[in-house]
Amino acid sequence: MTKSVFRFLSRQPETPELYGDHHLLRLPRQSDYRAWYKLRSESRQFLQPWEPSWRHDELTESSFRARVTRNTQEFSSGLAIPMLLFRREDQALLGGLTIGYIRRGAAQSCMIGYWMGERHAGSGHMFAALHLVVPYIFTGLQLHRIEAACIPENWKSIRLLEKSGFEREGLLRKYLKINGEWRDHILYSRLAGDDVDKARTPR
Repeated sequence: MTKSVFRFLSRQPETPELYGDHHLLRLPRQSDYRAWYKLRSESRQFLQPWEPSWRHDELTESSFRARVTRNTQEFSSGLAIPMLLFRREDQALLGGLTIGYIRRGAAQSCMIGYWMGERHAGSGHMFAALHLVVPYIFTGLQLHRIEAACIPENWKSIRLLEKSGFEREGLLRKYLKINGEWRDHILYSRLAGDDVDKARTPR
């Protein structure tokens, strides 16, 4: 079997798991379907304005199984690390975070994206997740640059990124097709050499 380029370059275990005092990030599993379906379905109206249009089979088990298979392939090939976010005390699913568009060579960079279930939003969970992911990207993956893009009206995401030490770089015109429309996005970034004191410590 051909060795994964990602694992060779990053020297990471087969399936990364990032633990904090109260949170866990790991790759999706087929057994996560019921929790994922419940959280995504009840949060649909909350999430839809900030995501690509949902397909007609978006929430089906077969679609989820295909998603998990694709996620595993993306990780094995070194292209992305899609993870789900859980609360450690009761293993409740809270949301998800993806380290995507991993680029090696001269770039040594990635793009992150995330989502949070409506009933868990505004409680600091994604801030804590970023506090786990950022050091992993810089130290574990040995990347130099993290990018994130958000719709200008998404002030919650803007506040999250700025609180997490990301700096605004500019506007990406009609960058992604969100909820059926091409939308402008604000580009944020954080570099490996940035002052870590810019990011506050989560409670």
